[in-house]
Amino acid sequence: MADYVSIRDLSLAAVIGVRDWERGVTQALVFSIDMVPSTADIRRAAATDDLADALDYSAVADTVATVVRHGRFGLIETAAERVAERLLADHPVAWLRVEVRKRVAGGGYTAAVTIERPRPADHG
Repeated sequence: MADYVSIRDLSLAAVIGVRDWERGVTQALVFSIDMVPSTADIRRAAATDDLADALDYSAVADTVATVVRHGRFGLIETAAERVAERLLADHPVAWLRVEVRKRVAGGGYTAAVTIERPRPADHG
């Protein structure tokens, strides 16, 4: 059993889409992320009440924002994968789930993709 640290409904402006008109505007991508810290539980952070012992969700949100701000994505699948790769590389995360949602203009619905990724065995 593991403990999770989650970020819900992080809304970021992104250049996203495969149609020409989408490439010239920003659209909202909404991220929800569940992470298992590398320590697998949060008891140490809870006991010390020290951010140094915790998975810093503010830093995670900043990383997601940086990936989105500097990326140009055709698909929400690509955005999800790039965010997952960066979080696993830059933060003490053993496993994560990234959900990305995008309101489809004129479609009356929201498209979403969810991916789950473990930390690669060869990475810290």
